[in-house]
Amino acid sequence: MKEKFAKFVKTLPMKIYIILAAVFIFTFFSNDFGLVDIQKTAVILAAGLDRTDEGYHLTAQIAVPKGSDRNSCGTASIDIEGDGKTVSDCITQIYGKTGWVPKLIFCNLLLIGEDTAKSEDIFDGLDFFLRNEYMQDSCFIAACEGTAKDMLTTVSAIDDTTSQSIEKIFSDAAVKAGTTVKSTLKDFAVSYYGKSKSGYMPFVRSIDQNCGADSGGGSGSSASGSGGGSESGGSSQGEEQKKIYYANETALFSEGKMVALLTPEETFAFTLLQGNVFAGTMTAEEDGKPVTLSILSDEGKVSLSVKNKPKVTMSLRTKIRLFNRGVPAPIDDVSKSEISDAVEANATERLTQYMTDLWQTCLDSGCDLFLLNRNLYRSSPKKYAEWKETLLTSADLEIKVKIDKVK
Repeated sequence: MKEKFAKFVKTLPMKIYIILAAVFIFTFFSNDFGLVDIQKTAVILAAGLDRTDEGYHLTAQIAVPKGSDRNSCGTASIDIEGDGKTVSDCITQIYGKTGWVPKLIFCNLLLIGEDTAKSEDIFDGLDFFLRNEYMQDSCFIAACEGTAKDMLTTVSAIDDTTSQSIEKIFSDAAVKAGTTVKSTLKDFAVSYYGKSKSGYMPFVRSIDQNCGADSGGGSGSSASGSGGGSESGGSSQGEEQKKIYYANETALFSEGKMVALLTPEETFAFTLLQGNVFAGTMTAEEDGKPVTLSILSDEGKVSLSVKNKPKVTMSLRTKIRLFNRGVPAPIDDVSKSEISDAVEANATERLTQYMTDLWQTCLDSGCDLFLLNRNLYRSSPKKYAEWKETLLTSADLEIKVKIDKVK
């Protein structure tokens, strides 16, 4: 018995090696380890969705290699367009035009045209992306001015690919500064299918950027091509007006339809109430002169009470310091970071006004931005049944702002 066991232990490593080799060979020849064949696949970096009379128009930004030498290495893109009654029909048309199998596994941005977002519920278009098993839940989603096609086919001044330039404005640094919000496909879908049926996404705009003849900015462009597409890196790139992008406004949605647009100040207040701002700035006044304040910490929340009548409380506590004066200051003031009582009062007044305007925009549009109905349903289904139709319009608002000064 001992001899048999010793023989088994002695041969065990070889058996394990044989099994692992068999698994390795089977995996390689059955699926190439899940690797993407670049010669047969259209790697979609971003998708732009616009509504048409017949259904939808989809603009897919597809990555293509630029070359192998030092001056042309990297990734450019071509923009291929498709039309159909559904988004799936658009994808099929793109497949027919290119012969490439469209893959959404690397799609990091989904743009919705302004008119498309405003016209009706956009989830008949988003349905395809939600059902697609290869689509990332973490894909950024945003609305844009004009059409998504026009936005995606612009020429970026700072990157070879337009979609990558737009993605940069949703960085963690931008969110911490309070200048923009970011939303993913998963977040937007969860809020849409919840009790509040409301959501938000950043609103992207573009402005012209004069780069100059010798500029080292993004060399990618979107020169018009044949077959319903356009190509980045075309010979006409010098003639194209380059753009930069920003998203300091926020699109509000109710039941899948865009109903309002938050101003930059209201967007700033919203990010503060979410507790996301740790490196932002705001401008106050002292003796009629501008003073820029740096926000070092942020504790914001929105709570709901329904003891007798619904009451919404916006609470904000933040620590700020003097960052910059808009007028020349004496030398002994330059080293000081503590703000005066007048600046504190003015900053408190401004923040209170920003939050008041934010709440009023939610009331006027009917967007349950803070998901109050969802929270009420979770805490008390009975109270939810009583107030679900009139919760926003019936609720009283209380705003609490506390500023801690750096000494």
